Amino acid sequence: MSEKSFAVVLRGLRQRSRLTMEGLADVSGVSVRAIGDMERGRSRVPQRRTVVALAEGLGLADAELESLLVAARAARSTRAMARTAVPRLVGDFTGRDRELARLTEAAARSGAGVGVSVSVVSGPPGCGKTALALKAAADLAGDFPDGCFVVDLHGVEGPLDPGEAMLKLLRALGVPDRRLAQEDPQGRAGLLRVLLAERRCLVVLDNARDEGQVRPLLPGGGRSLVVVTSRRPLTGLEDVDRLALSEMAQPEAVELLRRILGEARADAEAEAVARVAELCGRLPLALRVAGNWLTVRSGWNVDHLVRRLTDEERRLGALVAGDVRVEAAFELSYRQLTGQAARMLRLLSLVPGPDMTAAYGAALTATGVFEAEDVMEELIEAGLVQATYTGRYQLHDLLRLFARAHLSREEEPAEREAAEDRLRTWLLETAAVAGRWYKPGYGAPPPSWQGLVSLESAEQARDWLQSEAHAWLAALRGAAQRNEHALVVETADAMGWFCGVWVWAHWTEVFRLSSEAAAALDAPYLRAVHLNYCAWALSICEHRDREAIERADEALEFARRAQDATQQAWALMYAVTPHRRFGELQEGFDKVRAAADLFEAAGDHDGWIGAIGVYGGCLRDLDRAEEALVQHERVITFLDAPECPVTGHAADTYRAIATGALGHDYAALGRWHEAAEFYRETVDQAHRTGQTILEGLTLLGLGEALNELGEAEEARSCFRQVLALKDAADSSHLRTAQELLDAHPAE
Repeated sequence: MSEKSFAVVLRGLRQRSRLTMEGLADVSGVSVRAIGDMERGRSRVPQRRTVVALAEGLGLADAELESLLVAARAARSTRAMARTAVPRLVGDFTGRDRELARLTEAAARSGAGVGVSVSVVSGPPGCGKTALALKAAADLAGDFPDGCFVVDLHGVEGPLDPGEAMLKLLRALGVPDRRLAQEDPQGRAGLLRVLLAERRCLVVLDNARDEGQVRPLLPGGGRSLVVVTSRRPLTGLEDVDRLALSEMAQPEAVELLRRILGEARADAEAEAVARVAELCGRLPLALRVAGNWLTVRSGWNVDHLVRRLTDEERRLGALVAGDVRVEAAFELSYRQLTGQAARMLRLLSLVPGPDMTAAYGAALTATGVFEAEDVMEELIEAGLVQATYTGRYQLHDLLRLFARAHLSREEEPAEREAAEDRLRTWLLETAAVAGRWYKPGYGAPPPSWQGLVSLESAEQARDWLQSEAHAWLAALRGAAQRNEHALVVETADAMGWFCGVWVWAHWTEVFRLSSEAAAALDAPYLRAVHLNYCAWALSICEHRDREAIERADEALEFARRAQDATQQAWALMYAVTPHRRFGELQEGFDKVRAAADLFEAAGDHDGWIGAIGVYGGCLRDLDRAEEALVQHERVITFLDAPECPVTGHAADTYRAIATGALGHDYAALGRWHEAAEFYRETVDQAHRTGQTILEGLTLLGLGEALNELGEAEEARSCFRQVLALKDAADSSHLRTAQELLDAHPAE
């Protein structure tokens, strides 16, 4: 009731009492003419004594009387309402088109009386929340004829009392002080709600501390729009539109610097300007400080600032312009944290990746995941950590440097080292458990394993290894630098089969580090194993085939020293593909035949299957495709046997490879229907088991077979599917697919 106009409220109450105007006049002592003018909004709204007389005539209860009084006060104050109060704007505001469009849509919805009337703009310190809100207010001022108003709530330092903020806003809306003096806090809140509900106003509540500070200032509906800015997402507010702000896109960041510096100066050092944007983490506050710094020092080139900012230990200290310091903006939020959250923030600066899960916080603090998640949520509420998407958190680059500086000042070196050790150990132990899902003889983690993440399936293991690859690779590097040779070797060995599932540019580095660790351990067998892995990575991942042969030859020598027939066989095997690429077909054929004999003598079923498959490929290279068919059918027969010792992922992998090889054999014989049939089966198997390299290769074969069968459009579809694999495919397969598409254009 309190949000309706006085005229509407009075008429509704009279009609509810089944009184005519004459009847109300009789019982209240107020004239019929006065009542009619009030209900039509044609006269001044009565004083309190008149309203009380009307209420008594209507027989209103205390609550209804108060509603009628609030409506009357609101009606009086609107006649003196200020028209506008648009604040001074930053003239070089840049970008944020999507966010401005969101606020424009919110304004349109509020004007139509639909949707929510409150938009919350949240984000980390320095991301430009206030600038965005003021820009929107300036752009939208014409849509709010009853005024645009800004109240700084000083939420980070010395927060404004909600009652004081309400008085400021009511005065800006034209309510006289004498009227305000007559009202208690509840009455003022009701008056504000009525004003914002009846009028078309835009109110910016800038820099809110928490929900309690802004709740009394929000409308209950109507056509006004309130934009709240806060470092916190204010998740306790209901029925609001949320807009999370973060750093700018790189082109926007560069454009902001161009506007500050001037286009001529910025474009003359375009590369350095782009680097400044990156070093500032594309954070608007940092960009503005850097731009202003260069503007004052007009005789210095931009590259000079780049050199200052490149030093991570000095970067925050360099981002100072007059009384504006980027570090100070972070410090205000940091000082509001609980001790537990402040420590978590400091330790999160040790995370080597761009983002993280709560498990990282748990590993760093030696706590449980749920406890760590609660603490990280506090950091989100403080605007110091961002939730990027479900279950992941991100620490801005400059905030990472800020947290690292506090870590150095506030944590004992021993505690910092212990936290680093906990994180590194957790990452590498988890990586090893995940990698062994794909290794014969392992599979699921043992029941005794208690991890911080779920690895209950091969798919979960793969997802973790891929999503956390940057972090566990950094941990592996750290372990190598600390001479933790056994840990490096163990982790890399766990990847020995998973590496065939995922095309990754860093496998060569992983196995180079493990080869060096094995050398430091002076163990011939381990040196053979990891040199073999390295040979595989050089050949398959980077096509550095001559180096691959060299590493395989080294591995063969150490395997002979260790008297290990299996590693001798693998060393011979890993040289075969490079030899075939060089056209050294007889060398490849001789090595794979010797490898197959060694595997068979050692009783290594996995190795024997792989060797027989490659042996068949070498026969095909030598124009002996019929013999190749026999070898690949041997593999399928072996895998189909009821007592086959090879099971699980390894069996699925070998079956897919052998089926694809049969497709190649039939293609070599010109039997295109059979080739296409086996290729289709292989594509399904490879996709199901996550063998992206094999999937891409087989799609190429299927496309060529279909072309031979006159199915040109389906063939082109196969080549497009290869390209759709993108980074997950072998680069040579991508090039071949594009070449085949170009060679067979659509008709």
